Amino acid sequence: MARATKSDARKKDTREKIELGGLIVKAGLRFEKRAVLLGALIELSQRLKRDEQERMRLAQLGAEFFGDDRA
Repeated sequence: MARATKSDARKKDTREKIELGGLIVKAGLRFEKRAVLLGALIELSQRLKRDEQERMRLAQLGAEFFGDDRA
């Protein structure tokens, strides 16, 4: 039973990573250097921790972009 649980957890983790990678592609950053992407994500993380309005603005932008894609 423990083996099945580990396998399920590994599959879930893999799926999540694939989805997150898809966001990089969707944002048009597929060919950006990994160091640039990591730096941008670190900066974004820091900004979101101190600015709730920025978080809300970016959430709205992302929701609109997803909305365009699903039409």
